[in-house]
Amino acid sequence: MKIHEIISELKKNSNPKDREGMARFGINPEKALGVRIPVLRKLAKKLGKDHELAQKLWDTDIHEARILASMIDNPKLVMEKQMDNWVKDFNSWDLCDQCCMNLFDKTKFTHKKILEWVKDKKEFVRRASFALIASSSFHNKDWEDKDFERYFSLIEKYSDDDRNFVKKAVNWALRQIGKRNKSLNKRCITIAKKIQKKDSKSARWIANDAIRELEDPKVQKRLK
Repeated sequence: MKIHEIISELKKNSNPKDREGMARFGINPEKALGVRIPVLRKLAKKLGKDHELAQKLWDTDIHEARILASMIDNPKLVMEKQMDNWVKDFNSWDLCDQCCMNLFDKTKFTHKKILEWVKDKKEFVRRASFALIASSSFHNKDWEDKDFERYFSLIEKYSDDDRNFVKKAVNWALRQIGKRNKSLNKRCITIAKKIQKKDSKSARWIANDAIRELEDPKVQKRLK
């Protein structure tokens, strides 16, 4: 399919009510059509992997076209410059998370970008760092415990960032690491209890929510 045909297909599947409801979930609807993720996944499967087409979709500046771009791009062909350019365009948590889960955590630059982006003061760039940690927790099966332990200091340090989309990503990263295995679960609970003592409303929320899930009997039973 050519780019104009894909955009036409997206517009055909747009839902004004879904677009109107996006703002209630903290999603920026300004450049969105209101196309649901299952529709995008179905279209992505039809298109297959296409690095060049992915860039063209991204350049349309359409919210769903950019999510679709993350679904069809080839992670083996993605370079650092592209990742840095795309992350600067993030204007919504779902675009950030979809790019990290669909594409960025499959590149060879994952560790490097986590360490770089966390230092950025822009809300969605810093969120991308923790979203990468979270998605790597359930996608990158070959990572060892030490690969995640290197991020505990980042979780501690930025747990007092009270911006909504950052604190939720820090919490997400902590919870996902802690559900990977029993050893990391214990480490994450210890980290959470340390964060809990910080003089920060954001840190306490992150810690309390993480502890509640990581100590849940269902989680503990699964890890055994």
